[in-house]
Amino acid sequence: MHVESGQPSLICYQTNRVEPAMEPGSPQDKPGRSGDSVRREEFYNDLERQETHCCGYILVFFAVLLVLVTFPLSIFFCLKLVREYERAVIFRLGRVRNGAKGPGVFWVLPCADNIKIVDIRTVSFAVPPQEVLTKDSVTIMVDAVVFYRVFNPTVAVVKVDNASQATQMLAQTTLRNMLGTKSLTQILVEREEMAEQMSKILYEATRDWGIRVERVEIKDVKLPQSLQRAMAAEAEASRDARAKVIAAEGEMNASRSLKEAALIMSETPAALQLRYLQTLSHISAEKNSTIVFPVPMDIISMLAPK
Repeated sequence: MHVESGQPSLICYQTNRVEPAMEPGSPQDKPGRSGDSVRREEFYNDLERQETHCCGYILVFFAVLLVLVTFPLSIFFCLKLVREYERAVIFRLGRVRNGAKGPGVFWVLPCADNIKIVDIRTVSFAVPPQEVLTKDSVTIMVDAVVFYRVFNPTVAVVKVDNASQATQMLAQTTLRNMLGTKSLTQILVEREEMAEQMSKILYEATRDWGIRVERVEIKDVKLPQSLQRAMAAEAEASRDARAKVIAAEGEMNASRSLKEAALIMSETPAALQLRYLQTLSHISAEKNSTIVFPVPMDIISMLAPK
């Protein structure tokens, strides 16, 4: 809080110290108590020790008097309802009163108290498609989704003007900076690793704002049309090459089998004759024709090598 000096004034109070933004489960600073609870207690103790200036007492007195004069109509302006998934940060004369409150019904003074409602549920936002120049000088469009929640409403209200907008802008710049250090192959293959890396970067950056980034997902990577055609042609050529290799291996295996069959038939004349008859039977079955043997089979068998 800014305090002007240089002229005598009856207004004298301490400067507010922002509540430390620590998450539940942080390392313990004292035996049996977490560092988060210790620092929160110190923050609230500082708030209680702050001196209230004379004008503050006068304004609070008139606010209470206004409530009493306009009772019971003033009840509708003094009672505030905070739902289970919300927390209320109450400012009295510009100062935070004992941190966030809720859920439930709370009493506020008109003209003296100002209340800010903060949603502590997990929310998400889509990072608009970012044009990124990769490490290997390829221009791509990448978009993502970020899931986060507010774990310290007081800090999210006091320390940041618009926590949600600040997180979105930080996510855009982080996505561009991170992808600029990666090659196109890494971006296409290591999508999950990059999402986890981006989540850690945002987690560390937004922790002091009272925000916890829970998850980041990279939705889509759009390539230029010319690059898509080149990659498709490369993939097609690779598939054709693999098909030719498989066909060549099949022909080689078939040739080996035919060679072995020929050796067996040359050693057994009866097998060659049976194969000859089988071929003739197959031809006659397909075209329904009569086959004439110009040379008797006995002579053929005599000419066969023994």
